Amino acid sequence: MDSQNQNQAAFNAGQGQGQAQEKANTMMDKAANTAQAAKESVQEAGQQMMAKAQGAVDSVKDATGMNKSN
Repeated sequence: MDSQNQNQAAFNAGQGQGQAQEKANTMMDKAANTAQAAKESVQEAGQQMMAKAQGAVDSVKDATGMNKSN
């Protein structure tokens, strides 16, 4: 293999490696974004459940007369 062919082969190998690395980085970014979205969704669901539970507690207090203002 002459020098020019070796250089071209090395260039092609480097280019392929760079493209693979970029694709891996893109996939990692997408995975991180998906994980963040899931975390936010779970947090929002938890907040909604807490609000509903507090509403239920207040309703029980109102119904039993325990929620009287002094």
